[in-house]
Amino acid sequence: MTNVSDAFETMDYGPAPEASERVDAWLAGHDRAFGHWIGGGWVEGSGGRFPALRPSDGSTLAQLAQATPAEVDRAVKAAREAQSRWRDLAPHRRARHLYALARGIQRNARLFAVLESMDNGKPIRESRDLDVPLVARHFLHHAGWAQLIDSEPELRDMEGVGVVGQVIPWNFPLLMLAWKVAPALAAGCTVVLKPAEHTSLTALRFAELTREVGLPDGVFNLVTGDGRVGAALVEHEGIDKVAFTGSTEVGRIIREATAGSGKRLSLELGGKSPFVVFDDADLDSVVEGVVDAIWFNQGEVCCAGSRILAHEGIAPRLIDKLRARMERLRMGDPLDKTVDMGAIVAPVQLERIRSLVAQGEAEGATVWQPSWAAPEEGWFYPPTLCTDVAPASTLAQVEVFGPVVSLMTFRTPAEAVELANDTRYGLAASVWTENVNLALDVAPAIKAGTVWVNCSNLFDAAAGFGGTRESGYGREGGIEGLREYLRPRWERHAAIRDAESEAALMATPEPVDAAAESRSAIDRTPKHYIGGRQTRPDAEASMVVRDRTGAAIAEVPRGNRKDVRNAVEAALRAQPGWAARTAHNRAQILYYLAENLALRADEIASRLQGWHRAAEPARQEVETTLERLFTYAAWADKWDGRVHGTPFRNVTLAMPEPLGVVGVVAPAEAPLLGLVSCVAPLIAMGNAVVAVPSPGFPLAAVDLYQLLDTSDVSGGVVNFVLGLREEVVPPLASHDAVDGLWAFADPNTCAEIERLSVGNMKRLWTSGGRVRNWGDRAHGEGPEFLHEAVQVKNVWVPYGE
Repeated sequence: MTNVSDAFETMDYGPAPEASERVDAWLAGHDRAFGHWIGGGWVEGSGGRFPALRPSDGSTLAQLAQATPAEVDRAVKAAREAQSRWRDLAPHRRARHLYALARGIQRNARLFAVLESMDNGKPIRESRDLDVPLVARHFLHHAGWAQLIDSEPELRDMEGVGVVGQVIPWNFPLLMLAWKVAPALAAGCTVVLKPAEHTSLTALRFAELTREVGLPDGVFNLVTGDGRVGAALVEHEGIDKVAFTGSTEVGRIIREATAGSGKRLSLELGGKSPFVVFDDADLDSVVEGVVDAIWFNQGEVCCAGSRILAHEGIAPRLIDKLRARMERLRMGDPLDKTVDMGAIVAPVQLERIRSLVAQGEAEGATVWQPSWAAPEEGWFYPPTLCTDVAPASTLAQVEVFGPVVSLMTFRTPAEAVELANDTRYGLAASVWTENVNLALDVAPAIKAGTVWVNCSNLFDAAAGFGGTRESGYGREGGIEGLREYLRPRWERHAAIRDAESEAALMATPEPVDAAAESRSAIDRTPKHYIGGRQTRPDAEASMVVRDRTGAAIAEVPRGNRKDVRNAVEAALRAQPGWAARTAHNRAQILYYLAENLALRADEIASRLQGWHRAAEPARQEVETTLERLFTYAAWADKWDGRVHGTPFRNVTLAMPEPLGVVGVVAPAEAPLLGLVSCVAPLIAMGNAVVAVPSPGFPLAAVDLYQLLDTSDVSGGVVNFVLGLREEVVPPLASHDAVDGLWAFADPNTCAEIERLSVGNMKRLWTSGGRVRNWGDRAHGEGPEFLHEAVQVKNVWVPYGE
């Protein structure tokens, strides 16, 4: 045995295992077998059982139930039965329930930590010192939001979305539960949770805790099993929202499965996060940052800093320091408090890591591992550093989800940003430099939802976390995460307009029959508006627009796929420059646009009479459109970010950023007002737009682009493609260069958009046919539109010596 004096000489300590007796007693109390948690109590499963295995040695911890579709249905019905009572509970009462959950977690912190390490394989130091305290922090933080939800200006006209189906991964089982369950309960939602099949035990213990602290029956429900259970939950008609954390591939399947269902989605998906090291960085701090970025939790972290991008001048020194540090990492029993790295969660994941590293080596990478051997019992993989990695290679592009990091070099900050963004993902990034000016210049340029400056893998309940591009959309944590579980109160009673009703609402343009159509009544020759110019349609095809009496009043272009492509390309060129303008400048331009509309108000209103069949509604639509432009001119420099109150020595900046290029399928009703209500908030926030105007009266877009021409809006910032929805919307929805899409249309059109847009996982906002009164400020403007027009990037900047 090592004595104290020898330990001080050698710094070689023996094992320090955490006791597992309390966990063993809890498992034994359930005969090491568990059912589902439905309606406030245990329900015996009828779909068979599967083992929960201990990653450190492969032994069986317990037998878990495989849920059947009937059991999933029972859980959803229990949540639905409890939902209205939970939603209508006074905010203070909901807050007290969340507070009780937080205190219960703190009282049982050791049990949760040991159980997590036994079930997942992560070191006890991480589950004890990081995961479980942060779980309690989330419930405490959201107890505060439950208390304040009716007094916060952004939230007081909103309510919980209803019954939420949540599917969580195996890398942070209890923490992912807290990230999703706490905001859902605070918002007034009820929950059906499906934990990962490999790591369900802490979720099952949490289910018991809900009864111990008096959470009403049915508010929290849990079903266990494999991916089939998750699929049954996602597809269940009684679910109002799906929240999923996992791989991009499964996220894409969920997008397709929920298309047309009306379910809201938030997806936190894969990542291949850059770890950017500039030549002035403190390399000793960088090395510890790499340890936190990629060898924390064995690299089984969606935002792991798995791509080191080092300035070529310091790369050799950094590699030497990393190898020396890797030699000193300790791997072993997760319950040993002296261990740095634990076990991989399951054999299938271990085999995936081995396969990807072998593939990378075959592609030319140099693979380096420390001289010590990983434990033979259990599922372990040593820390791995890969150099000579090409930017397009497997190890640079594919998420390994293990303790494997690649290292590449750059020369200039511009090249660093280009390499950082050379990925389909956009979850997180880390920037290391002593130059704060450089850090705050590079951080906004990296396409990621979170950027850490001189730190890595910091999380807190007050700061939102989530991605962009194929890392998904939506946020977890902070007010951004709470909003994911809320909807405007009016939506609960909103009417749904089906395709037939929408068709009846408008006189859809029809293709021109030159032989049959008299030209004498047609005195306008509108065109598309692309790149700041009026452009003819690619196919030289056109359609007749008729007023409500059936009289032909104009011909408009009949756009096609190439017209959409041209419009997207124009928007891509214009968007960076438009976003770089100051918010004040964008506000001035919107005010100027409103001023020009006011000068032509009577003329435009007279033309709208062809749609309204009356002068007063037309005049009112123009007047409300004018007010709406003023609203978003006012908001352009006021929809600010926040400085989140995270409990570290840092500032966490929540920065609203434009989505990029956004497609708009404008509502059929209110052809001018509806179009402006969509376009104005998007461009106010720095986006570029490709819009498909109202098919019933596309001439409103013609009037609008004539105003744009005289209002200093940069060419390409707003583009209009006229034509039939069935011909121009599909190529817009499926275009991989479009970053987001808004659609206010019938359910069938929205469903098609949701299916076609899965390619690049673009962010969607679709109405599902819900009827909005565009003249009503609660329906047609405000924070809801601004929230959908931006994505929030959280930048963590530490301070102090």
